[in-house]
Amino acid sequence: MDTVSGGLTARRGGGSRVTGARWVMVALPSEVERLRVAKPVPWPGAWKMGGKTRNDPLKQWACARLLGWPLVRRAISCLNAVQGHGGEAGVSATGLGSTDFGSTDFGSTDFGSTDFLGAFCGHASVTVAGAPAGPLAGLRLAVKDLFDIAGYRTGAGCPAWLASQDAARDTAPAVRALLDAGASIVGKTVMDEMAYGLTGENAHYGAPTNPRTPLRFTGGSSSGSAAAVAGGLADIALGTDTGGSVRIPASFCGLYGFRPSHGRVSDVGVVPLAPSFDTVGWFAREAGPLAAVGRALLGVWEEAPPTGVLVVEDAFGAADAPVRNALGPALDAVTSVLGPPRDVTLSRDGFAGWREVFRVLQSRDAWRTHGAWIAEARPGFSAPVAQRFAWASTVTEAMERAANEVRARMTAELERLLAGGAVLCLPTAPTLAPARNASAEELEAYRARTLCLTCIAGLAGLPQVTLPLGEADGCPVGLSLIARRGGDGALLDAAVRVASVQ
Repeated sequence: MDTVSGGLTARRGGGSRVTGARWVMVALPSEVERLRVAKPVPWPGAWKMGGKTRNDPLKQWACARLLGWPLVRRAISCLNAVQGHGGEAGVSATGLGSTDFGSTDFGSTDFGSTDFLGAFCGHASVTVAGAPAGPLAGLRLAVKDLFDIAGYRTGAGCPAWLASQDAARDTAPAVRALLDAGASIVGKTVMDEMAYGLTGENAHYGAPTNPRTPLRFTGGSSSGSAAAVAGGLADIALGTDTGGSVRIPASFCGLYGFRPSHGRVSDVGVVPLAPSFDTVGWFAREAGPLAAVGRALLGVWEEAPPTGVLVVEDAFGAADAPVRNALGPALDAVTSVLGPPRDVTLSRDGFAGWREVFRVLQSRDAWRTHGAWIAEARPGFSAPVAQRFAWASTVTEAMERAANEVRARMTAELERLLAGGAVLCLPTAPTLAPARNASAEELEAYRARTLCLTCIAGLAGLPQVTLPLGEADGCPVGLSLIARRGGDGALLDAAVRVASVQ
């Protein structure tokens, strides 16, 4: 057997020799032959397979796919965390569906403490033991780098913000509640800069690898939290959700994800983006732990189950065909458990107008929150984040007032629709996860389309759960349920009930 590490080869027994890799793996001679690895290429982090040069993160995952996880489960130990943007102009995302890790039980795979996904922050190694007993005892918790943890600085995905911070004196109440329930922190996670993004890409710290479809983004901004749970490096994770930052990564990484009613979970000790929309959300691989985290954060609830399912026709109409097709069986499963479906249309003029209302209000809120610091610190934001804050600085009080009027009407209509206890059902995202080599224009188009659906719960302050019930071309596809404001417990119970029939 060969042990291959960082471009160096150590031979054991009669194994074959492979050079030029920047990863560690153990392979049988016959499996090495299947790799068809060519001679080392002249730059670090790249290798050749099948005659084509590949770049991060394909190198780890192609090997895992070809060799099979049983051979590499103890051997993959990435020597350098995945920090690149992944892919390159000549590497297409077409055919990603054949790279299927969905059948792998990452939760039972022992990767040790190695962050082979680039999910955790490099500025601090954060580990905090939880209470010895409790409903979350034994669960590993990853925490987005927006939450204060006593003794550590909070980075918000931005080097300038990190440099301006002292170590936190107190732990955020949401984090403390999970520690008191028995969960133990295994690290702080990478995120989109200032939480102002939906891809999972960070120009300063890289983009975590999506374990389910490695040449596509995780979604953001709670990217590292989603990657850590999906890849088995954590059991549960905290994130934040302003415009979809828990719901979208959960959908793209094949996880359960929850955004609570606005204001339901304390956001004290959490770096804000837009406080009138910010919520503390969480991830889990299974519905049971998702609900258990909810009990630790929300308290005990006694809420009536949903009385029916309102299928949002215009939301399904806004989704791509592969997404709609993937969610057909999932919709049948949901209605078989939660009650008969009824089609509804939320916006006959489409969701672009709602998205613009959200954009105006979020931007105004974000500039009100961070404008003074930006003017003083002049942080070196990445281009997309800099552009968003620049536009936010131009939003006027009159624009905000007009947008709030539309928001109030829309919220009242949604409250009326959900007052009887039914839940809205819609695709979590209108598209599959974007390719890591997508152009800036493609990513902006993806962002605009995604906000059309995520702004529904955001504008009205409603709870939403995304369920990992679909798959298209090998990519996870989430189906979402939205309940009335304050119906968080019933929504989590519904997720458990739906999961029980899958």
